[in-house]
This record gives sequence, structure tokens and C-alpha cells, in this order.
Amino acid sequence: MTGHGGRRTQAQRDAITVEIGYALLSAAFAAAVLFGAVAGPALLFELPGTVERVLLRVGLIGMPVVFLVRVASVLARFPAQRPAGPPVTTAGHTHATSRDTDGKTPRPGGQPSQPGRTSPDS
Repeated sequence: MTGHGGRRTQAQRDAITVEIGYALLSAAFAAAVLFGAVAGPALLFELPGTVERVLLRVGLIGMPVVFLVRVASVLARFPAQRPAGPPVTTAGHTHATSRDTDGKTPRPGGQPSQPGRTSPDS
């Protein structure tokens, strides 16, 4: 359900699914890169026991943290569905919508519907 009580369209559901998939895959990639960068030297080279354990633990603790932060940041940027509201305001001015030549189709920004025609208040 959206914020205004309506149902989501198939396109909206598809967009959300794609965004969730992208968030999960990019988070898994980021977590793997972090683990490889931090714990990789401990796995590849023979290091002192304490250094090796610290690097592995930091890598293992950092992975889920990076994963969760990445998922949250990607999904937080996804635009929320907003119900139609009042006209758009710019610098304190409200832009009315003009009508097309048939008088039915609203035009954003008060622009004329055809090139060469002017709006009465322009």
C-alpha cells in the first residue's frame, strides 16, 4: 500500500524489486571487497599469530557492517511514492498549469501547448 491508500502498479513493484536486488548485490560485493582488503593479507601471507587473528576478526566484523550500511544507503535513496499534492512552488511563486487547446490536458509550468503560441500571462 502506498502512503495515499492506493495500490502499487506493476511498474512500481518491479522498480522496488530491482532496487532491492541492486542493494543486496552491491552490498555483498562491497562486503567481499572489504574482507579481501582487510583479511586477505592474513590469508595469503604468514603473519604473526596475533596480527593474523586481528585482521581476520576485523574483516569478519566489518563485513556485515558494510553490508547493512550499503543496503540501507541504497534503499534510502530510492524515491518514495508521493501522492499528488499542491502545485509546485519555485522561489515562493506557484506555477499554475495551463490547458491544452482542447481545454482538458494540464500543462506543467504554464507553458503554451503549441510552439509560437503564448500564454496570456507571459
